Amino acid sequence: MLGKLLSMKRLIFIVLLLFVVLFGCNDKDAVAEEIAKIQVEINVSRFDREFAEAKPADLLKLKSRYPYLFPVQFADSTWEAKLKDTIQIELFEEVGKTFPDFENESEELSSLFQHIKYYFPEFKVPKVITLTNDVEYTYRVILADTLLLIGLDNYLGPQHRFYVDIQKYISAGLDKKYVVGDVAANFASKVVPPLRDRTFLADMIYYGKMLYLKDKFMPAADDAIKMGYSQDQLDWTLANEEPIWRNFIEQEHLYSTDGQLSLRFLEPAPFSKFGLELDNESPGRLGQYIGWQIVRAFMNKNEISVQQLVHIPAEEIFKKANYKPRN
Repeated sequence: MLGKLLSMKRLIFIVLLLFVVLFGCNDKDAVAEEIAKIQVEINVSRFDREFAEAKPADLLKLKSRYPYLFPVQFADSTWEAKLKDTIQIELFEEVGKTFPDFENESEELSSLFQHIKYYFPEFKVPKVITLTNDVEYTYRVILADTLLLIGLDNYLGPQHRFYVDIQKYISAGLDKKYVVGDVAANFASKVVPPLRDRTFLADMIYYGKMLYLKDKFMPAADDAIKMGYSQDQLDWTLANEEPIWRNFIEQEHLYSTDGQLSLRFLEPAPFSKFGLELDNESPGRLGQYIGWQIVRAFMNKNEISVQQLVHIPAEEIFKKANYKPRN
């Protein structure tokens, strides 16, 4: 009798589990279908190619088409000199080799814009302009109102000779596979409100919100791409999630307002700084990763829209998330 009862309970559990899985899949499929219906017209201008192929006589036409790329304080002689500069010519050539066309990126951006527009209907699809900016990697992507500027010379691959003097943890992100993720991050930074609470926990959840937006905007992307990690770095983080969290708790970091914690665990860096032997094995920005997992846990347990999420205080998210790191 007891055996039959246990068998019946197992059967009920399996049926319920299948129901939850199937319901979840159907819900995701319905969202994907709605997103696919969103009409997005993407307009890409390869200014980098146009300028590279221009002659001095073409400058007037280029300035007319792209007035925002030619600051008035610079005379035409500046642009004429740039057209002839051997370093600039080499830069244009290398960008042309890495991006002979922009078709794959255009398709990915089109999908990204569909997803953004689904969750933020007021989003206006910008005109995309590719250019070079002398490897100013801090400003790889600029999203400003109706324009999206992408500096393609910042995506030539981490081993490119142009990047030999750049620290490796930075050059690792100078790869074309991160273009769309950088655009998503740029938009996310505009919709996640600035911090009021300056605790380490609030900082982590601030970044966690932006990474969660990438989950929604780039559902097919690997977590490594969203995080800007290599697969090895992500694997290390997954394997050490529990001791990372335990360290934050034991060291009483969560409600600390010590600005050094941001430098140690949130800002780009070659590794995170626990002050332990494992530091050199770790990737930087582990605090961002933990914040991401907290936000994910919160969203898994609460029926909250993405637009609502960005405005919810960090403390509320943390308490309702009941975050448990994987062992």
